[in-house]
Formats: sequence, C-alpha cells, structure tokens
Amino acid sequence: MNTEACSPATIGYLIADLSRLYGRVFDRRAAHLGLTRVQWRALKRIHQEEGMTQAALADVMDMEPIAVGRVVDRLQKAGFVERRNDPDDRRCWRLHLSPQSNEIMGEIEQVAISLREDSLAEVDTVELQTTLQVLSQIRETLSQLDRASRGESSLRKS
Repeated sequence: MNTEACSPATIGYLIADLSRLYGRVFDRRAAHLGLTRVQWRALKRIHQEEGMTQAALADVMDMEPIAVGRVVDRLQKAGFVERRNDPDDRRCWRLHLSPQSNEIMGEIEQVAISLREDSLAEVDTVELQTTLQVLSQIRETLSQLDRASRGESSLRKS
C-alpha cells in the first residue's frame, strides 16, 4: 500500500475521487432508468422530506435555486414530482412525489444498494465502522467550521 496515498494531506483528494468514481459507476448502472444522479438525489431528498420547498431542496443539495428549479422542471415534466402552492406563502412551491415516482424510486434504490454492496465487498466490517465514525466526525467538524465562517457560531471556545 502506498503510504503517501494514505497521508492526512490527501484526504480531500481521496474523498473527491471517491465521490466522482461512485457517481460515475452509479450513473452507468442507472442509465437505463433515464434519471441523472442529480434528479435521483432530488427525488430522494423530496422523499425524505415530502412537502419541502424548492429553496430548502437547493440548500440541502448545495445547488443554486435556479439550477434546482430546472431539475424540478424536468422531474415534473416526467411525471415524478408535483409542485403545490404553499397555503401560507403564495410565492412558495412545496414539492411532493407523484404516485408514478414510487416505481422508479424502488428501481433506483436497488441500483444504489447494489453499488454500495459491490463497493464495500472487500472492506472489513470493523474497519468500515471505524471509517464511517471518522467520516462522521470530519463532517461534523466541517459543519461547525462552515457555520463559524458564516458567523453563526464559533468552533473554538473563548
């Protein structure tokens, strides 16, 4: 094993490479379903929080609202998503999955499960749990740093 490839200095590159490769393989495996990875992520997020706003979807997907609007436009045109007026704010759209989306959600979830199982097949269970704990801690620390950089709170105690 290349010890330089495992140094702390390479963590950002390694995470970016994993994300890129995981996404590329996912896209190839899901191509027959006619959904892009971004569309799938949007459907998954809407499924997790039915009735969310487009602005909230843009925030959780870390995308510009206009780009998310185009994704939702395509999903709506394909019959997977419904935009409904917010009863309290007529400027706002609430996003809901259409009944048609249930079948595609099941199919694409199978692609995701298969990829996850295949990509982790050679990884020891204990090492995987340790890795997931470490990545969760890094995510939490980065979330705190992000909030601090926006002036919401400070990571360091005074």
